[in-house]
Amino acid sequence: MSEHRRKPPQPQGGGRAAARRGQSGPSSGRRAAPRGATGSPSDYGLGTGSAGEELPNGSRTEARRASQRNSGGRRRAAEPAGGRRGAPTGPGRGRGRAASDRKRLIDYPRADKYGWQRWMPSWKLVAGLFVGFVGSLVAVAGIGYAMVGIPDIAKTATAQNNVYYWKDGSQMVATGGETNRQNIDLSQIPEEMRWAVISQENKTFYDDSGIDPKGIARAVFNMARGGQTQGGSTITQQYVKNAMLNDQSQTISRKFKEIFVSIKVGAEVDKDQIMAGYLNSAYYGRNAYGIQAAARAYFNKDAIKLNPGECAFLAAMLKGATYYDPAGATSVDPTGATPAANSKRALRQMQDTLNKMVEYGHLNASKRAQYTTLPKWQNPRSNTDLKGQIGYLVDLANGYLVTHSKETGITQDLLQQGGYSIYTTFDKNKVKELEESVTKVQKANIKPEKRPEDTHVQFGGASVEPDTGAIRAIYGGEDATKHFTDNADQTGAQVGSTFKPFVLAAAMTWGVRDPELGSSQAQDERTIVSPKSLFSGKNKLKIENYDRTVWKNEKGEEWLQTNDGNVSVGNAPDYKIDLREAMRESVNSAFVQLGMDVGLDKVKEAAVSAGLKESSLTNSGFPSFSIGISDPSAIRMAGAYATFASSGKQRDPYSVEKVTSEKGQIFTHENKTKQAFTEKVADNVTDVLKTVVEDGTGTNAQLPGRQVAGKTGTTDGNKSAWFVGYTPQLSTAVTMFRYDDDESKKNRTFLEMFGTGGQKKIHGASFPAQIWHDYMAEALKGTEPKDFPEPEPIGEVVNAEPSPTPTPSATETEEEEPSPSPSPSETKVEPSPSATETCSGFFCGGNGGTTNGNDSGGTGDTTPTPTITETTGNSRGNGNGGIFGGSNG
Repeated sequence: MSEHRRKPPQPQGGGRAAARRGQSGPSSGRRAAPRGATGSPSDYGLGTGSAGEELPNGSRTEARRASQRNSGGRRRAAEPAGGRRGAPTGPGRGRGRAASDRKRLIDYPRADKYGWQRWMPSWKLVAGLFVGFVGSLVAVAGIGYAMVGIPDIAKTATAQNNVYYWKDGSQMVATGGETNRQNIDLSQIPEEMRWAVISQENKTFYDDSGIDPKGIARAVFNMARGGQTQGGSTITQQYVKNAMLNDQSQTISRKFKEIFVSIKVGAEVDKDQIMAGYLNSAYYGRNAYGIQAAARAYFNKDAIKLNPGECAFLAAMLKGATYYDPAGATSVDPTGATPAANSKRALRQMQDTLNKMVEYGHLNASKRAQYTTLPKWQNPRSNTDLKGQIGYLVDLANGYLVTHSKETGITQDLLQQGGYSIYTTFDKNKVKELEESVTKVQKANIKPEKRPEDTHVQFGGASVEPDTGAIRAIYGGEDATKHFTDNADQTGAQVGSTFKPFVLAAAMTWGVRDPELGSSQAQDERTIVSPKSLFSGKNKLKIENYDRTVWKNEKGEEWLQTNDGNVSVGNAPDYKIDLREAMRESVNSAFVQLGMDVGLDKVKEAAVSAGLKESSLTNSGFPSFSIGISDPSAIRMAGAYATFASSGKQRDPYSVEKVTSEKGQIFTHENKTKQAFTEKVADNVTDVLKTVVEDGTGTNAQLPGRQVAGKTGTTDGNKSAWFVGYTPQLSTAVTMFRYDDDESKKNRTFLEMFGTGGQKKIHGASFPAQIWHDYMAEALKGTEPKDFPEPEPIGEVVNAEPSPTPTPSATETEEEEPSPSPSPSETKVEPSPSATETCSGFFCGGNGGTTNGNDSGGTGDTTPTPTITETTGNSRGNGNGGIFGGSNG
């Protein structure tokens, strides 16, 4: 056996076990290294492990294990034989770094630390990285600053036309490129205008650097989340944004470019020049760019002649004329941009601006006190290309694109720049036929020069295709350049009894509650209602909750529901009639009680499911909610009835099929259909509404050879009248009302129509039904007549009891000829109530028992023999904000 393989002698003191114990030490811890130890294996009684030498502990394996135990891990097992890697070669404490580690540029992970400390960067590393990061930012900022130039604001006064097309592809109108702008010198801009803008938007304008770091961070954060960037926070940033209109992309790179340009403009351009550029390029609404164009558009005067109040008013327009133009929005937003709401906002903003001007020392308090109301402004539309119905149609299409900007990608700014080809849903022939039908009735019957009752008469209408939701025609008013409000989209006219089909749909969908069950159990255990169900047609009916307790308002006052003409319908003494008869004769009391039994929350849900916007519906906490005190638009009413026409399939009305630009097709409408009601429910509602036209209040709407379903509606005080009806191919709503649309008046209200058109009273069966008939007869020419689906039987007959077949009394006489008078034995007609019988402060029985002066309507009329209409509630005198009758102002 060779020398190096000979078994080594056993050490003294217990052999290998003792040696191991000596290496590892007692259980309480490892033995400390002897003084002067170098950290090599020899210091611990081990050989060096070189070839040919003996290992006192018996083997290389044991030496390696001992070395690993003492050096801290596997990494040190591979260290050179001369000593542990990183250990000091002489006396001293701690563990040093090897020469190779000391040469690393970045000591991370840290070689001289262990455990969690190994991954904690040193302060030198942190400081170095921070300095490097800041240096990089400075370098990037320097490069960015050098690369951007100062924009020429004068070059932004350009815009392209938008071209609008009819449904058949022929051109309707090209408009939008006639940008109304004229630059003027700062000396021609009133000093009050400059201070109004500075006080409201950027009070440190003359002292700041031109940028707002907080606003920039907020905009970048919004973009990172996928949202829209906000406008520049300073006047300088707004100026730059206006000058960069050729690039309105919502990207972080564009925002940073805008920041660099703002910094450069703030550093190199005179503040007065920036102010003049901003006021000359800003958009004030009404297609007016710049202060001179705005002064002409709103006040028909030069900018230099503006007074402080007018300056503060125009400063408010800079916040967005959609919400501040007192004329109201042109159907571009659905959240309450009505004339009344906009006027309120504009006045509040104007007053706030004037107060700040005083606070910052830019206006004398005594002078400020002269401007406490809105200045007198003029009608906003002047483009003769938009006369007639064209202006309303363009507004409707624009409104659809902007309110659906997430789908279309078209914002108000981009629409103003133009360059789009917009293909609408509007049928040129149907638009013409609807306008001619209104004009025919208006010229034949409305004579304002002869009758004061014929002044301020307005009509509105809309026609929607049930199979798609496409808006085929509207009538917005006599002329879009003269009457600014679109009567098809925003009027505030209550819909009256045309709301009753939604009550019936709710009763057939959810059913009535069991009066003997508790409220929670009654919600679950309901009885679906059949059209044969019986309800009371009694006039001045005491309305009850579903559990047969008498309904009372918060003052403890009861509700007595009247019918049109103050007559009871049905057989005495209980006057029970079925729901088909109640719909045919438009009996208020029956549907008010039905709504209470179903639950007004369910009635509201049915109306919204059909397609009405919830924001157009009034408080559903009052019994009269069921008979139409809400004011949806004609477009929405036509769309909601179209849901019944299409067997319960609901499609939102829309006005644009597709949009193209130089980049190609950028938007295509996609139909979205939801099943609002079951086919059984919708078809039964249609079947009931057919009887209204065949033998009820809507006989004037009959179309020979075609099945028609529809409903008349008249409101409290005879302030509006409706007819909404449909065939399987087309749904149309027509409304008529008197409304003083003088924008200079603070409180515009609906006016009564007693005596209008030479008639004692206007009903939905009169002029509205006549217009509907004339239009539909022409609009459906050439189309094959279709029948409605045969309805399946539905529900149970609630309130059934043995009684003779009910016979109605004369209720609302909306037929051209009065109904035959019933015999006394069949029908009881109650006399007109006196004021003492009906009125008690809170309500008046003669006005449907509605609350006095709140959203539920009610005039509190105390005349001894008031004329009662189908529905209750005051017209509120405010419009829907669009688009398509969005919300109340």
